[in-house]
Amino acid sequence: MKFRSFILTSLLSLSFSIQAAECPQHFAGGQTPVIVNQKLAPSTRELCNQGFALLHSGITKTALWSAEHLTRERLNSARGLTRTNSFHPDDNLTHGERAELKDYARSGYDRGHMAPSGDMPSASAQEESFSLSNVIPQDPNNNRNLHEGIESAVRTYVKDKGELYVITGPIFDGSSLQRIGGRVLVPTHVFKAIYDPSRHVAGAYIENNAPGMEYQAVTIAELEKRIGINLFPGMDQRTKDNGMKLPAPTPHGYGNRSEGGHEGHTSHVSAAQLMKTIGYAFR
Repeated sequence: MKFRSFILTSLLSLSFSIQAAECPQHFAGGQTPVIVNQKLAPSTRELCNQGFALLHSGITKTALWSAEHLTRERLNSARGLTRTNSFHPDDNLTHGERAELKDYARSGYDRGHMAPSGDMPSASAQEESFSLSNVIPQDPNNNRNLHEGIESAVRTYVKDKGELYVITGPIFDGSSLQRIGGRVLVPTHVFKAIYDPSRHVAGAYIENNAPGMEYQAVTIAELEKRIGINLFPGMDQRTKDNGMKLPAPTPHGYGNRSEGGHEGHTSHVSAAQLMKTIGYAFR
């Protein structure tokens, strides 16, 4: 009996190791983000794609994070690809755990990419980025202005410096959250964490999922505490504690103007706010 138990434990351990190492190229040091707040863990599945990996939640019907390794070469390959807008449900997920196109129809929210289609180096990778597993209900004003500007600033940084590891995801603050289609949870905020491995600097943007050009620039340590996920398990604590000077958002139509953000500034978030980060779905 003990032998059978040992074999089962070994197989489960091997299965986890294979899953964790399935697409290490998307993660700094090949290490997948780790859930710290176990209330987030139920009904989650890690999905690997050509250009990104994500952790999907069957509770929120969205990704909890979406990770990419951006390089100058990759962005050069992405340049010139025609955007397809071919949004589709993720066939890797069951109907009960995934978002459907009808959930977003007439909701008033954009289907906002976490790993942007503009980062994808091939037509097939771009097609995968339009999966609803890589999408959140995003306020149109945020998605098309500030959020787009942050994506553009990150790409410009990569073209200049060479590479970044990027993790993007939703934040669900408060105890009274909205759902679209009666199923898909609407985030209150969106984060984008970036890590430059050659310079050992990192930081994160936090945006309201609402109209406006204001954002917070925070350290990785602050963001991880707020969301309950260790985004960069292999990163040293000093890098997590020291916020980098984030590139200023450059939204199309706004030129180089940055309104409300504070580059390199660590925003102060109260303990109460930090504790009140997970919506009622995770309480």
